[in-house]
Amino acid sequence: MGTGDGRAVLAAAAADPDRLVIGIDAHAAGMAESSRRAARSRQGLPNAVFVAAAVENPPPELDGVADEVTVLFPWGSLLRGLLTADPAVLDGVARLMKPDAALDILLSVVERDGLAGLPAISGPDALSALADSYARHGLSVTDIHPATPDEVTAFGSSWGKRLGAGARRPAWRITARRTGARERAG
Repeated sequence: MGTGDGRAVLAAAAADPDRLVIGIDAHAAGMAESSRRAARSRQGLPNAVFVAAAVENPPPELDGVADEVTVLFPWGSLLRGLLTADPAVLDGVARLMKPDAALDILLSVVERDGLAGLPAISGPDALSALADSYARHGLSVTDIHPATPDEVTAFGSSWGKRLGAGARRPAWRITARRTGARERAG
């Protein structure tokens, strides 16, 4: 299951026809072309599904279905939510995942992005502070490191390619696992 990048969803579906790949984006228009491509490809890609929904409120039919969730170069509220450990965003992501499912996030924020309230990511220490907040939502961070150009390419993100992420622009990879347990406020 991925968020956003429709081409990456199509590539993942084409690479493994026995795997259901779901793309989720709050903006339906952003996925429209990828959805059309899935329908008209030579044999079709019936294993590629696109859902217009905000990650903070995914359809309940998707609760606990994902073995893996991939977030590729989020922007706007999703980026802000992941970098500030917004409870609604983290709960929405965690809701999609089966226990022990993998979470893989590729992101990049540089000073020239001019994102109010989000400073440039200067190193892994800037992201490691997220681990405790993620854990409160049942997501155990397993690694944070600079994303290499090869990693960015392997995910097939057209947006990452346009950004020059991992090469001309610093990018970061956060990996986590769904523990199945969410800490309760008390």
